[in-house]
Amino acid sequence: MPTQARVIWDPDFTQYNFGPHHPMSPVRLDLTARLCDAFGLFDADDVEVVSPGVPSDDLLHLVHHEEFVAAVRRASADPDVADERLGLGTDDVPAFEGMHEVSARIAEGTRDVCEAVWTGQAAHGVNFCGGLHHAMAGNASGFCVYNDIAVGIQWLLDHGAERVAYIDVDVHHGDGVESIFWDDPRVLTVSIHETGRALFPGTGWATDIGGGKASGQAVNVSLPPGLSDAGWLRAFHAGVMPVVRAFKPSILVTQHGCDTHTDDPLAHFALSIEAQREAMLTLHKLSHDICDGKWVALGGGGYEVVDVVPRSWTHLTAIAAHRPILPGVAVPESWRQHVQEVIGRPGPTRMGDLPEGQPLWWRSWDLGYDPSSEVDRAVMATRQAVFPHHGLDVWFD
Repeated sequence: MPTQARVIWDPDFTQYNFGPHHPMSPVRLDLTARLCDAFGLFDADDVEVVSPGVPSDDLLHLVHHEEFVAAVRRASADPDVADERLGLGTDDVPAFEGMHEVSARIAEGTRDVCEAVWTGQAAHGVNFCGGLHHAMAGNASGFCVYNDIAVGIQWLLDHGAERVAYIDVDVHHGDGVESIFWDDPRVLTVSIHETGRALFPGTGWATDIGGGKASGQAVNVSLPPGLSDAGWLRAFHAGVMPVVRAFKPSILVTQHGCDTHTDDPLAHFALSIEAQREAMLTLHKLSHDICDGKWVALGGGGYEVVDVVPRSWTHLTAIAAHRPILPGVAVPESWRQHVQEVIGRPGPTRMGDLPEGQPLWWRSWDLGYDPSSEVDRAVMATRQAVFPHHGLDVWFD
């Protein structure tokens, strides 16, 4: 029998550290791992925790230009020589000693869980340290050095996967992954995000549907700022789910940036932990419905590093381990005490945000299209742009 979940973790991943004033604090990874451990997820008999090593440059060259990897290596040894033309040594991606090694290990972690799931060693794979979706083939971008997602997907393609579906629920457009597979008909890239008119990286329009060899294989649901649970879940179910089902992937790779949360300081959505968890549950079920449960789940953005990131990604890990945690469950007191000692304030008391007993609700697309709704207009733009490429009706699922 395969392991239920393979999880990538090593405390050394906190060395992916852009400095004390950068919003992508490595404490978010440490607190996530500690919360998973406090719930007993890492000790479960059917969960395997793996610490990947530094891979050869050949792995990175699957998607990254050789000159870029060489530049990262140079900046990793001496941050003063970082090449800003390649996105290194900037405010977004400050150079730091050991940058190459820890970034490469994150990429190897995603490759490792892709291999484990694809070959049947594990039913599901989780790398909450990964999900670095902004890195391009030839440059770093948006807090991301190497694109671990693209490395994992390319490994899958090179080892027999005929169709890979990538779903990105981060608040920011998954531009790096989309760019790398823009012309590859074997990869469906789906990104549901806040509009580029309001948020970095300023891309990801409904009319961006893939290159000439892969028209319709890029799916972008570009949504207005201020969106809360009901509108986001309506867009997710109406704009994302039908096209992924129609694609019939061999494996599902998902990115779970939790910067959609109402408390995130870098974006403008207002989702709850419950809504993020609902998307995780839905994608987990989808993997069992359409690709024999082959599911690789990754982290991503998320900059409220105490109250949001640890809870969200602990839910992700628990779902992959088939040990889901209900939102009303109390956060272990040992974890909250650690947060008090390290951060100087207590952590959240429950694993969810909504008042006890308050259900999640969203309006199904089956109830009709509302042209006065900014959300519905955004969803319809996506459906009109890509659904016909997959034999789907733009009005009905």
